[in-house]
Amino acid sequence: MGSDIEKEKSVRIFDARTGSIENLLPVNRSDEEWRVLLTPEQYEVARKKGTEYAFTGRYHACKEPGIYTCACCGTDLFDADTKFDSGTGWPSFFSLVSELNIITVPDSSGGMIRTEVLCTRCGAHLGHVFDDGPRPTGKRYCMNSAALRLRKKQ
Repeated sequence: MGSDIEKEKSVRIFDARTGSIENLLPVNRSDEEWRVLLTPEQYEVARKKGTEYAFTGRYHACKEPGIYTCACCGTDLFDADTKFDSGTGWPSFFSLVSELNIITVPDSSGGMIRTEVLCTRCGAHLGHVFDDGPRPTGKRYCMNSAALRLRKKQ
């Protein structure tokens, strides 16, 4: 990316494969484009801030090694080594691949005060983060399987 204009529009994203930070353009698509690219469940969860039912997501009990990425744009989010069984029925992680790759915002929907987790690059709704997780971080990133893809270690 050569020009200053391109750099201003880019977002800094950590790539877990290379261990480096890259300046990438945000992923902006219309609702129609997202509907074509995603399953109905992925669209409802990631683009419309829905949630899947507890214990129904494909990754809630998954123990395979790899990197969990954003289902919408492929941004690296969580290493499977940080996944734990929170008993909630959703995939839970105690640490991120990088804080660069997510945005957190207050969420008062559903009559609760929570912190929503969004993908930095495409704005996908991933889930919520809570302060009741295990050591060493004390965090519980409670994610929706529909918003994630597992890139298995090879």
